[in-house]
Amino acid sequence: MGARGAPSRRRQAGRRPRYLPTGSFPFLLLLLLLCIQLGGGQKKKENLLAEKVEQLMEWSSRRSVFRMNGDKFRKFIKAPPRNYSMIVMFTALQPQRQCSVCRLANEEYQILANSWRYSSAFCNKLFFSKVDYDEGTDIFQQLNINSAPTFMHFPPKGRPKRADTFDLQRIGFGAEQLAKWIADRTDVHIRVFRPPNYSGTIALALLVSLVGGLLYLRRNNLEFIYNKTGWAMVSLCIVFAMTSGQMWNHIRGPPYAHKNPHNGQVSYIHGSSQVQFVAESHIILVLNAAITMGMVLLNEAATSKGDVGKRRIICLVGLGLVVFFFSFLLSIFRSKYHGYPYSFLIK
Repeated sequence: MGARGAPSRRRQAGRRPRYLPTGSFPFLLLLLLLCIQLGGGQKKKENLLAEKVEQLMEWSSRRSVFRMNGDKFRKFIKAPPRNYSMIVMFTALQPQRQCSVCRLANEEYQILANSWRYSSAFCNKLFFSKVDYDEGTDIFQQLNINSAPTFMHFPPKGRPKRADTFDLQRIGFGAEQLAKWIADRTDVHIRVFRPPNYSGTIALALLVSLVGGLLYLRRNNLEFIYNKTGWAMVSLCIVFAMTSGQMWNHIRGPPYAHKNPHNGQVSYIHGSSQVQFVAESHIILVLNAAITMGMVLLNEAATSKGDVGKRRIICLVGLGLVVFFFSFLLSIFRSKYHGYPYSFLIK
C-alpha cells in the first residue's frame, strides 16, 4: 500500500496550484506597469501645478497685477493643471490707443488688486493679471474680444461661462463693483481699501475761507444776502447739478467719454440706461438750463407790462428754447431707453 501511494503523492506535488492560471503573470506585470505609469503622471501634474503656483505667487509678491503675453497666458491660464482662479483685464494702455477709459479702469483694478494682495485673507486661490492689446493681439482674437477694457474670470476648472465676463456697460468699473462680481464667481470676498484723498477736504476749506472772507469784506453792507435773484440762481445751479447726474458721477467715477480703439470714434452719450459719461451729464445740465431759460422768458413775456412787440419777441425766443432743447433732451432719452416710442422734432 505504501509503495503504490508514493507515486501518486509525487504526481500531486508536481501539479501547479489551481488558483494561479497560466497567463496571470503577464497580466499582473502589465497591471503593475500601468499603476506605476499613472502614479508617475499624477506626480508630474502635481509638480507642474506646484511650479505654476509658486511662479504666480512670486509675481504677486512683486506686483499685485502682473502683465501677461501670449505664452504666459497659454501656460498659466489656458493649459491645465490649475487649481486657482485668474482675473484678467484685457486693455489698451499704450498712448497711441488714446483709451482714457482703459486708464481709469486700470486705476480701479489696481486698487482692487492691492486690497486683495495686502489683506489678511490673501492666498494662492486668486490672482490678478492684465493683457495689453499691443502685447497680446493673438489672445484678443482667440477670445473674440473687440473692445477694451474687458474683465474676465477664468475658473480653476472648465471654460469661462457667460457670467464670467464682467458687464462693464451696465455696472461700471468701480473697484467695489468688481469686488462684488468676483465674490459671486469665486466666493472670495475682498474689502476695498482706497488711498486717502484730501482733495474734497481742501476744496471745502477753500470754499469756506472764500465765503468767510467775502462776508468779512462786506460786513458793513450785507444787503446782498437778502437778494432773491442771487439765491434763486444758486438754487438753480444746485438743481441742475443734481438732476444731471453729478452725484452719480461722484459715486461711480465714470470716464468723461469713450473713444473706440478701433475706429477712433468718440462717444459722449452712453448707450445704456444704467450708465452715463461725465460729458453726458454736462450735456444734460446745459439742456435743462436752456429749457429753464425758455420758461423764464415765457413767464417774463406774460407778466411784464412793456412794449407788445418786445414781449412778442421774448415769447417766441422762450418758446423756441423750450421746444428745441426739450426735443433734443427727449432724443437722448430715446437713445438710452431703447424702445421708447415717443419723439418730438428730433429723432
